[in-house]
Amino acid sequence: MSPREERTPRDTRPPGEHEVMGLAFRDEVRGGEREEEPPAPPPRQPNRITWQKATFLPFVLLAALLATWLWFRGAHLDSIAHQAVDDGKVWLALRQHIWLTAVSTFFVLIIAIPLGIALTRAKLRKATPAAMAVANLGQAIPALGLLVLLVIWLGVGPRAAIIGMIIYAVLPVLANTIAGLQAIDPTLTEAARGVGMSPLGVLTKVELPLAVPLILAGVRNALVLNVGTATLATFGGGGGLGDLISAGIVTQRMPVLVLGSVLTIALALLVDWLASLVELLLRPRGLEGTT
Repeated sequence: MSPREERTPRDTRPPGEHEVMGLAFRDEVRGGEREEEPPAPPPRQPNRITWQKATFLPFVLLAALLATWLWFRGAHLDSIAHQAVDDGKVWLALRQHIWLTAVSTFFVLIIAIPLGIALTRAKLRKATPAAMAVANLGQAIPALGLLVLLVIWLGVGPRAAIIGMIIYAVLPVLANTIAGLQAIDPTLTEAARGVGMSPLGVLTKVELPLAVPLILAGVRNALVLNVGTATLATFGGGGGLGDLISAGIVTQRMPVLVLGSVLTIALALLVDWLASLVELLLRPRGLEGTT
């Protein structure tokens, strides 16, 4: 080989190959084993709650509330308007509204979710259409008319308002619970039973985790629905932000009406935002990206 001829650099040879006296040799792998590359690290799971999701809506609500407060401070309030908002009445109405929403939603959950589970079992499956018809009837009745009937029956107070809100909000949670459990592929539950799971184990470890997205969507709808329905509690003596709205309408005081309306809207949006975060956190990882 003449000096002018170019030789292949050693670093270009495949791994395990070397040259002896101008001849290329490759090392033999003992026992037929080959060196395996280390497994790639698992892909990093994306954050379920991005900073945009966690900060955008609260920032918008804070800006809207601040603008409303500045406008309210600059508005001319006469003695009637002062009587409607002074002495901590705004904070009292807000606390009552949150309490009405929380209590009614709690009872909706302990009624609708177990009932939805029971109606998807074999023994009670035939009663599902009748139960859904009753739930639809409860929401078909106008909320104010239902509240008036309950006040006539139970008397004035928050109890009538809470029962009316429960009847009105049961349907979304009940319907979504039934739909979520019925949408599960039967082969999954059969496979779970085939490996020896008890009916309770199949329900808690297979069916409910798969139905969680639809159930949480129903709970979210019920929460927002209860925030809006709670404004009607004022007509039954239940309190809440409806007191401010009603006082603003009756006395024709626009600042009082705007304040009660803005607080109700802000509370509904805040509750919906919090429920969406809980929905993202409780959604099983295996269902990421599914509809």
